Amino acid sequence: MTLVAGVDSSTQSCKVVIRDADSGRLVRDGRSPHPEGTEVDPEFWWQALHRAIDAAGGLDDVASLSVAGQQHGMVCLDDKGRVVRPALLWNDTRSAQAARELTGDLGAHAWAKTVGLVPVASFTVSKLRWLAEHEPAHAARVAAVCLPHDWLTWRLSGSTSIEDLSTDRSDASGTGYFDPRSDEYRRDLLTLAFGRDLILPTVRRPSERLASDGRLVLGPGGGDNAAAQLGVMAENAAIVSLGTSGTVFARSDTMPMDATGIVAGFADMTGRYLPLVCTLNAARVLDAVATLLGVSLTQLSDLALSADAGSQGVTMVPYLEGERTPNLPDATAALHGLTLSNTTPANVARAAVEGMLSGVSAGLDALTEFNCPWDRVLLIGGAAQSEAVRSIAPSVFGVSVEALPPGDYVAAGAARQAAWVLAASVDPPNWTDCVETAHRYDTPVTAGLRERYLQASQRFLAR
Repeated sequence: MTLVAGVDSSTQSCKVVIRDADSGRLVRDGRSPHPEGTEVDPEFWWQALHRAIDAAGGLDDVASLSVAGQQHGMVCLDDKGRVVRPALLWNDTRSAQAARELTGDLGAHAWAKTVGLVPVASFTVSKLRWLAEHEPAHAARVAAVCLPHDWLTWRLSGSTSIEDLSTDRSDASGTGYFDPRSDEYRRDLLTLAFGRDLILPTVRRPSERLASDGRLVLGPGGGDNAAAQLGVMAENAAIVSLGTSGTVFARSDTMPMDATGIVAGFADMTGRYLPLVCTLNAARVLDAVATLLGVSLTQLSDLALSADAGSQGVTMVPYLEGERTPNLPDATAALHGLTLSNTTPANVARAAVEGMLSGVSAGLDALTEFNCPWDRVLLIGGAAQSEAVRSIAPSVFGVSVEALPPGDYVAAGAARQAAWVLAASVDPPNWTDCVETAHRYDTPVTAGLRERYLQASQRFLAR
C-alpha cells in the first residue's frame, strides 16, 4: 500500500493525515496547536508541523506530501532566507487603511478586472503596503515574500535559497498581485504596494513535483479553501466552511470580477476558479458566546435549539473581530432587540448561531448573482459539527443543507494532491466521494430573520 500525507496548517492548528494513495482511506492522523494571535513567528508553524507528523506516526512509510495553509498571510524573508518579522495572518486588520489606499490608487473596478479581487486588510498586497509605511526598517530588509504554505513547503524541501520558493495558483490568487487567468504575477501591483519588486515563489502546475533533497515527493500545495474543495470534490456544490472564518465557495469555469469586493475571484487547485466569499467571524463567535454564558459548546447548541426560531427578536451582529464581508475591519459585535422578557441564555445562544449564519448566507446570494453554478449546499468545518448550526442553517439559508461527517477536508485535499503528483496522472485520483455519507437537514425558513440581521448590520455601514 502506497501512502501519501496531507497537511493543513490553519490559523489555530496543524493537522496531518496519512491516506492510502489508491483509495483515499484514512490510515492515521495527528495534530498540534498553533499559538494565539494575528501575528506569529513562522518557526511555531514548523515546530507544530513536526509535532503533528510525530503524532501521525511519522513519514518513514510515506511517499508523497502536500501542504495546504491559511491564505493571504505575509511571510517576509531576507536575502539569506531568514524571517524578517513575525508573519501577519489573514485576520490581522491593521492593514485596513492600506487596503483603502490601494483601492483608491486604481479604483475598485480596475482591481477586480485585473486580479479578480478588491484589496481588503486580509490580502498580502495590503499587508505589504502597511509594512512599507509603518516598519520601513523591516521593509528595507525584505528580499522575498511568500505565504504560510509556501514557507512550510520550502522548509520541507531542505532548500535555504529564496530562489527555490514555490507556490500554486490557488494560494497566489489571494495575494492581490496575481492574475489567475494568465497565471502570472502582476509585479506592477506588487511595486505599487511595496515600492519595489521582490522575489516571489514560482507558481507550479497543479500536479507538478517539486525538487526535494530526500526521498519524499513534494506537491505544490495550495490555499486552505481550495484544498477543502479538492478534499470534498463535489460538482455543482456551494461549500460553506465554518472554521475561524466563514467561507462560501464553488468551482467555476470563469473568474468573477466583483468591484464590490464581496466575491473574490480565486483560483482552485485543478486549473479552474474558486469564487469565494469570506467572513471573519464564524466558529469563534460560538466560542465567545459559550464563554459569556458559562457553558460548553455542546450546551450552547442545546440552548440554541431550545429557543424559538428568530430568538424572540434578539439579533446578534457577530463582528467580534471586525468584519471582511461587509468590509468593516473596525466594527464590533452587538446585540439588538433585547427586552426584559426575551433576554435569556437560550435566545442569546440562538441569536449567536443565527447571526453567524446570516453573515455567511450573504455569500450564497453573491455566488448566485455572479452565476457561479451550485445546486446544493455542503456544510463543513469545526462549527459545522454543532447540531444547532446544522439544524438552523436551512432556516437562514433558505435551502436544505447537507452536513458532511467530521473530517480534516483541507488536509484531505492536500493528500489528494500528493497522490495526484505521485501518480503523474492527468486528473486527481477518484477517491470515494465523502458526500455520499452527508446528512441532509431541512427546516422551514424563519420569516424576516435575514432582513432583521441585514437591518442591524446596516447600522455599522451607516456610521
